[in-house]
Amino acid sequence: MHIPAHRLAALLFVTVAHGATQAAEAQVAVAANFAEPIRAIAAVLQKTTGHTLKISTGASGAFYTQIRNGAPFDIFLSADNERPELLEKDGLAQPGTRFTYATGKLVLWSADANRVDAKGEVLKSAALGKVAYANPKTAPYGAAAVQVMERLGLAPSLTPKLVQGESIGQTYSFVKTGNADVGFVALSQVLDGGRLKEGSVWMIPQAHYDPIRQDAVVLKKGAGNEAAQALVKLLQSTNIRDLIRSYGYDI
Repeated sequence: MHIPAHRLAALLFVTVAHGATQAAEAQVAVAANFAEPIRAIAAVLQKTTGHTLKISTGASGAFYTQIRNGAPFDIFLSADNERPELLEKDGLAQPGTRFTYATGKLVLWSADANRVDAKGEVLKSAALGKVAYANPKTAPYGAAAVQVMERLGLAPSLTPKLVQGESIGQTYSFVKTGNADVGFVALSQVLDGGRLKEGSVWMIPQAHYDPIRQDAVVLKKGAGNEAAQALVKLLQSTNIRDLIRSYGYDI
């Protein structure tokens, strides 16, 4: 992802400790919707502290299962608040480290600039092709998509047209490659610098789905990991919160 020079320069003035005595690396499990922001944040982290991140992106539910089974992650950035809370209850997370780093927004998107209207009426069209959404059991954005279809009374008519991605990342790929006509994806996936990258989009009203509160938590393995601690500080800094907002999230 390209970060404008003036934007990166501003981010480098975040008030974090400069020049750590010894650079550390943290393994981070990140919800697929946050893939682009975390790469930008990792670049700022390395330049300001010397610490690095080893980033894995995917479905939050899949990460939860992996962590339960001993996956060696230091910190988990989920697409919901439920799974980080469960990890706390399971004794697999550091107590008192969970916080909300972003609130996500769901949109209906097509790579075709003329396909999706501003009110989502395309979902009622008989000519509508395949509709992509993420697995609601593992991806919170997929669960939100199911809520939208149910609250609009469209689930019966759309069910035969649905194609399911294992993560919101795969769901986006289905639409991007034309394997689906439209798809329920994260707003962050279709923005670049606050503007729509391509295609057409319906900004789904919040009333149609429950808020997507995305929580982060430091895991047991991350206790004492300086890179993990530095990432937590960075995510809570003013400039990084502004960066996260620029990807279409609320804070």
